[in-house]
Amino acid sequence: MRTTTSFFSSSLLFCLALSVIVSCTEQANSVDSKKAENIVHPQDWTTIKPLPLDPEIEAQIDEILPKLTLEQKVGQVIQADNASVTVEEVKKYRLGSVLSGGNSAPGPLPYADTKAWLALADEYYNASIDPEGVEIAIPCIWGIDAVHGHANLSGAIVFPHNVGLGAMRNPDLIEQIASITAHELTVSGHDWTFAPTLAVPQDIRWGRSYEGFSQDPEIVASYADRIVYGLQGRFGDDDFMGAGRVISSAKHFLADGATQNGVDQGDALISEEELRNVHAAGYYKAIPAGVQTVMASFSSWQGRKLHGDKDLLTDVLKGQLGFNGFVVGDWNGHGQVTGCTNTDCAQSLNSGLDMFMAPDSWKGLYESTLNHVKNGVVPMERLDDAVRRILRVKIASGIFTKGAPSTRKNAGDESLLGLPKNRAIARQAVRESMVLLKNNNSVLPLDASKTIMVVGDGASSISKAAGGWTLSWQGTGHTNSEFPNGESILDGIKEAVNEAGGKLIFSPDGESTQKADVVIAVYGEDPYAEFQGDRVNLDFVPNGFDTNKLAEFRKMGVPVVSVFLSGRPMWSNPEINGSDAFIAAWLPGSEGGGISDLLFQRDPSYDFTGRLSFSWPSSAVVTDNTANKDAENLFELGYGLSYESKDTVAQLPEESGLEKSEVASTGVFYTKGAPVAPWSLWLKSGDLDKQIGSFPTSVGGLIISKTDHKAQEDALRIKYTTSGNDQLRLTATAPADMARESNGAMELTFSAKSMTNSKAVVKIGMGCADDADCNETLDITIAANEWKEYRISLSCFDNLGVDMSAINAAFIISADEGVDIGLGDIRLESDIDAKPGCDGK
Repeated sequence: MRTTTSFFSSSLLFCLALSVIVSCTEQANSVDSKKAENIVHPQDWTTIKPLPLDPEIEAQIDEILPKLTLEQKVGQVIQADNASVTVEEVKKYRLGSVLSGGNSAPGPLPYADTKAWLALADEYYNASIDPEGVEIAIPCIWGIDAVHGHANLSGAIVFPHNVGLGAMRNPDLIEQIASITAHELTVSGHDWTFAPTLAVPQDIRWGRSYEGFSQDPEIVASYADRIVYGLQGRFGDDDFMGAGRVISSAKHFLADGATQNGVDQGDALISEEELRNVHAAGYYKAIPAGVQTVMASFSSWQGRKLHGDKDLLTDVLKGQLGFNGFVVGDWNGHGQVTGCTNTDCAQSLNSGLDMFMAPDSWKGLYESTLNHVKNGVVPMERLDDAVRRILRVKIASGIFTKGAPSTRKNAGDESLLGLPKNRAIARQAVRESMVLLKNNNSVLPLDASKTIMVVGDGASSISKAAGGWTLSWQGTGHTNSEFPNGESILDGIKEAVNEAGGKLIFSPDGESTQKADVVIAVYGEDPYAEFQGDRVNLDFVPNGFDTNKLAEFRKMGVPVVSVFLSGRPMWSNPEINGSDAFIAAWLPGSEGGGISDLLFQRDPSYDFTGRLSFSWPSSAVVTDNTANKDAENLFELGYGLSYESKDTVAQLPEESGLEKSEVASTGVFYTKGAPVAPWSLWLKSGDLDKQIGSFPTSVGGLIISKTDHKAQEDALRIKYTTSGNDQLRLTATAPADMARESNGAMELTFSAKSMTNSKAVVKIGMGCADDADCNETLDITIAANEWKEYRISLSCFDNLGVDMSAINAAFIISADEGVDIGLGDIRLESDIDAKPGCDGK
């Protein structure tokens, strides 16, 4: 095996012989330069003086540490999800923390009421302080993603997502929002929120872009300290970590918003200078503000997984930046480090991770970590340092003296949720976050005494207006009754129109033939979270409302005002052209009345003050990570109109650019837990067809839910409780021509496993949408208890007589009673061995 050194030596000798030393030296220097790109230089980073340690707290830690057994110490660095750990196990393993993932709550729903949360909080706390078998017991802390309010608590306020809050440019208001969030967290007994997100998204195809305040690091930095103050109080004040406060967590360290092509959990191929100056900006403010925890990023920098990067976690974060709290991982993020698995990763702990977020892998990780310490793979000094940091945060939070969660201030008092004064703050945030992109002929503000028609699926849905991380991880399928302290956009409009003596017509699909003076259309992206929101382009594809209706209204002489709901700027030129006024409302949350405040200027002091915190694209096509950087923009960062603005937006080109782009057809049907447009999921049982809008769902004897494959809930679980022809289908309205792919040795590829101890036989098919005569299936055997990839040549279906030039159903699956399988990653792939196969192997 030749080494890099011998390669360069032989290359240079060869070049000497050819008298071209210069060119080959340039080659060597070029490779050396690339190798140097991922080297961290801690001395080049901003130096932050560590906050002073409290001598009393450090003395208390010195007293506690020697009393802890090795098993207790290992337990302290483990965090388990409440869906995967019992109260008894918290006591037995002396776990340091419990978290609630986006779909984890006590009871059958992904969210719960105050009583249920608090009861379980007490159980975990009391189990953790049970002194049986130990010299001293350490209270556990309970964390949750309260990223735009405590949105997994029934009755809590759901604030606008960060993408909107960044448009406010109002640090004072952001601190108030954080303070209200902390207040409502203490009602349910939670100790810790995984916020603020300090990402600086540079490619808004990233599914977590809406969790970032801006592409501009200055805007992110201006909010970072103020959110920490709102959640924790000010370091050094009597109020710091007092009643009504919670532990905060700056995340995700580092450059989660810089990944190539906006791929979630991807690789940030940027310079160290950009890493320091752009993506660390928020941490330079949050750390001096006293943020108690920092969450490591799933992502990589120059191929280095952050969960295993000692230079960045220890030398930079804990050293140069002076962070003396503790570093927590993200959902099994340690398992992505080279050489690690979800249940075994000494590398992360040795690199500076202090607490593993091991939701369902915690028990195996506990055992392996215990062995690594016993065997010296993890030095005792490193374990003690991690436990010291965890204890420092716990003691500072008051967890040792606060008592059980139900005994603390605010605990269990549901009347403290959705207080009128706090809802008014949320409503103000909605007003200040909206950005007016177009207001031709000064259509806004509207006269509420006129006849107002409201159309679009976003008007009456609080869930759509709130987005992901709301009541559940993905935020889909929730009714307005699940927001007892919320108001839809439609209800806010109704209130304004009724007050003014006007008339309201609500026609969700826009099919009403009644005459109106103006149309308000509320539509946009459906909710999503994390990787399920990743996009290959920025084209807005109408999903719940036919936006072609906009132009029809205008042709009839009726002005149209669009309220666009989205987690990022999107290419929406046809919708902007179809509107006289166009508002970027982002994801405003549960105070829909804030929208009506500006539609009708319900107070003379109200006006559009929001300004874009992300540039707005002029094309749907984004490549080479140029989004918001070098790409030509339709509206620049900082753009936004007011009522008095006289700017006119001319007719925009409606060529998306996708026609000439490779991303227009990716051959992906289902990935990362969601179907890829134009494909959608349908259930068929006899004559009944049902589109899947939320999970779990069922039809006939077929039950569909979500399960984990490569990531949380990125795959389907399909269970057949009766025999028959019940089917799950991936269908599209317009037929797709796959004749070329069939002739070109392409394969229908998917991942699957039998969820039982027995292999399962399923029927996999392709064809048209409804007529059974145009569909054909093949029997495929799915292995038990192990995810495997299965491939079927498209030519197999062609040979069975399927018309490959008109495919409406790209994937059909059915099975007999008792079959229970996981299914994911459904796509087309090239035949890797050029040998057509029809058995899935």
